[in-house]
Amino acid sequence: MATAHAKPGEIIALFPAAQDTERPGSVALIRDEHFEVFRLVMEAGKELPVHEVPSLVTIQCLRGRVQITLDGRPVALPAGHLVYLGGGEPHGVKALEPSSILVTMRVARE
Repeated sequence: MATAHAKPGEIIALFPAAQDTERPGSVALIRDEHFEVFRLVMEAGKELPVHEVPSLVTIQCLRGRVQITLDGRPVALPAGHLVYLGGGEPHGVKALEPSSILVTMRVARE
């Protein structure tokens, strides 16, 4: 079954309801012809190895604290902060504590 993505004008909850818990993994929230937004929940110590994507990217830490590797150096990204990356910029992400991040990237779909 295909994942339901938000439609224009639809309100999106970034945090689970109080009775729910965040499960590790990725959930695509918006998938459009020109951009994509997804939330990634990471357990402490989990990481995405250094990689690159061809498009512009923002990574916003919603909860917890992550470490972004940029130019081979670690940079702390606490909750309430974001980083903007240019297309093709190598980066990695490591959760320093249980964390939730919001990733937005430009895409070109045909």
